[in-house]
Amino acid sequence: MKFEALEVAIQLAQALRLLLEQLRRHDADLADQARRATTSTALSISEARSRIGRDRAHLFRVGLGSVSEVHTALRLAVAWGFLDEADLLPAFALCDRLRAMLWRLTR
Repeated sequence: MKFEALEVAIQLAQALRLLLEQLRRHDADLADQARRATTSTALSISEARSRIGRDRAHLFRVGLGSVSEVHTALRLAVAWGFLDEADLLPAFALCDRLRAMLWRLTR
């Protein structure tokens, strides 16, 4: 059974794969941080699915924090001129969708 938030997190990873390779050429540390935060988002959501109570909500909040970190890393990549904002629009949309989903899951 698929869990929609997890599927969106994996779509985000797919959307960022080539872009993070491009970012790595300019700033390997920022690319690595964005990759790790993307991975953390999906893994936190996956783990939360098997938890109950406050533990479950906590893990969804961790995922929310991680996807917010991804969004900020991408904004920084644009600010530094490493990536074009237009190329990131699909990833930004997935970040926004995932943040909304996770916010609802924590409430």
